[in-house]
Amino acid sequence: MKAIWNGVVVAESDDTVVVEGNHYFPETALHRDYFTFSNHKTTCAWKGQASYLSLLVNGEMNTDAAWFYADPKPEAEEIKGRVAFWKGVKVTP
Repeated sequence: MKAIWNGVVVAESDDTVVVEGNHYFPETALHRDYFTFSNHKTTCAWKGQASYLSLLVNGEMNTDAAWFYADPKPEAEEIKGRVAFWKGVKVTP
């Protein structure tokens, strides 16, 4: 699977975990040069607290375009150490 934004592959892996229709990529699959820190956080009732990353590609910022659960609840343990995307990031085979 590939995560593509602004014409650039920002993550690539054959080992994604699908939860609620979202592909969670291993952290090691991220092309880190395109990711920047975000202070944004949200809470999911069954997964726990999500933290976000922004993308900076070709001079364009996509704020909070990726999220991860650093310490997911036990029922979501399979996504620990993994990152998912939204906000126009295309995930394709």
